[in-house]
Amino acid sequence: MLSSCFRTGSARCPPFRTRLDVNAVYCLPRRNFTPPRAAVQSKPRLQTFTRRTLYTVVSLGGLWFLDREYNASSVARNLRTFWTCMVIALDYKWNFTPEMSESIPALHERVAEMVYDLFTANGGLYIKIGQAFANNAALMPRPMQEKFSKLFDDAPQVPYSVVKKVFESEFGKPPDGPDGVFEYFDERAAASASIAQVHRAKLKATDGTEQWVAVKIQKPDVSKQVGWDLGAFRLVMWVYENYLFDLPVYFVVDFISDHLRRELDFELEAQNAMKMADFVAAEPRLAKRVYIPKVFTELSSKRVMVAEWIDGVRLSDRAGIMQLMGEEDSRSLTSASSQLYQGTPLKGGVKAIMQTMVDLFSAQIFEWGWVHCDPHPGNIIIRPHPANPTIPQFVLLDHGLYVRVSDTFRKQYATLWEGLLTVNFDVVKDVAEQWGIGTPDLFASATLMRPVKFANQDNGENFEQMDQYERSMRMKEKLKGFLTDTDKMPKALIFIGRNMRIVQGNNQLLGSPVNRIRITGSWASRSLTELPNLSWRQRVREYLRYLTFLAVTWSIDLAFWISKVRQWTRVRLGLKGEGFEDELERTMRGFAKTNFGVEIAADAFEG
Repeated sequence: MLSSCFRTGSARCPPFRTRLDVNAVYCLPRRNFTPPRAAVQSKPRLQTFTRRTLYTVVSLGGLWFLDREYNASSVARNLRTFWTCMVIALDYKWNFTPEMSESIPALHERVAEMVYDLFTANGGLYIKIGQAFANNAALMPRPMQEKFSKLFDDAPQVPYSVVKKVFESEFGKPPDGPDGVFEYFDERAAASASIAQVHRAKLKATDGTEQWVAVKIQKPDVSKQVGWDLGAFRLVMWVYENYLFDLPVYFVVDFISDHLRRELDFELEAQNAMKMADFVAAEPRLAKRVYIPKVFTELSSKRVMVAEWIDGVRLSDRAGIMQLMGEEDSRSLTSASSQLYQGTPLKGGVKAIMQTMVDLFSAQIFEWGWVHCDPHPGNIIIRPHPANPTIPQFVLLDHGLYVRVSDTFRKQYATLWEGLLTVNFDVVKDVAEQWGIGTPDLFASATLMRPVKFANQDNGENFEQMDQYERSMRMKEKLKGFLTDTDKMPKALIFIGRNMRIVQGNNQLLGSPVNRIRITGSWASRSLTELPNLSWRQRVREYLRYLTFLAVTWSIDLAFWISKVRQWTRVRLGLKGEGFEDELERTMRGFAKTNFGVEIAADAFEG
């Protein structure tokens, strides 16, 4: 033993004056046991720091690699989201103050840039979420309007090797080749969007006929990212509502998330397409004018969908559409598709196209309760009718995003439109109250996409005399007053409003050839006469209201034709021809500036 042991109170060791346990044995080290201080060699701090840093870098690098290779960079995307949102929150917290009022426009500019960069960097479902913001950007600060208008659902295509793996995992065989599904499969995608890309292929002939198809293949990263992306979306919206901006935004999260998930299920998309085809075929007013491409269910799965390939001109190709329909294009835009059709122009002009479009989407909302919510110009093809090549046929693509609306909602929404166009504002206020909306005038304006003023309504506030901070706070108060009870608001309005705005933008793109408001209102009012389970008295009453509607809407037609004459005159004078939708947009910009102090960009309502 190198120490001397003693028991308290023994003969060898006199008792201590301190209180100790009499039964404890204590060992005291000898004086020379501790080595001299100079002999103790501590490890250099730099070496310790370097080693720990190396371990940290290697660990983070390994996690990053695993996240990228096996989790589609989902964690990295979420970290980018949370970091961006934290920076935005702090920026607003520190700089959105009365003292910093003059720098608020620069603040909005920074935030718009950060949000746009986040959406484009993350891609995938973030593009879809960003488009939802874009379609409601009219009352956002102008920098956000301009940025979101550039957010297109376009993305680089994934390599064929990746496409082949997805295809083989779904069907157990390659796309083409001796054992493949198709006779020919184009390895280069015809189109690539955020969640999928489309390839052209040819079916193996069984009866000697040649059948070309469009093969829509989901990008493999999307299914791995969806849970993370929607979780981040949920958390951000909750934080923004409860801790930052105090605006009712979280109530839409479940509804939007559910429909975005459905858009990733291509078996469901195939069912949507077939259901819409059945609706169109059963409607005599649309059956000959509208076509839904045939879906090959035996070749479709949750991540692959095969449908009939359609040649034609996309509505987004304005110059090609104008040439196809034999009309002048005052904008002189170039066209990638215009060389496809060098024959006799189709009959009806662009008016026939837009008449069909407004009829189709009005029927979906007011008759069928089954609404396609993404009718942007890239999802619409115009082609010569196969049975009558002198007239156009409207082909509707991309059936991933639909909303179903109840009979009660259809009746309320139709009643709202009828009340708006017959200037029965008591009806409008009643529907708004049922839906928990506290500002019926603003709601009416958003529905028609034109300013609506009720009797005894004030003329707005003098926002010109307010500074940027006061203007923003007043706008926030008005938006909070818009939704007084989010539990009552039909969530389907989110996507139906998107549908309406895109249809308006399409009409505007082609020079406002039809009176969209009057056509939509006619479908709404007529649908009330066809409601089931009406007594004969109620049906007679609805028919009388419909006749009244037709009588009083002459003023809308008069305004439309005055606008057409004015547009024609300006074009003949070599000036810019402002159409009916352009005039509505201009008046809406004035309405927003007067009532909200918001400067709306010139293209805010384009589809």
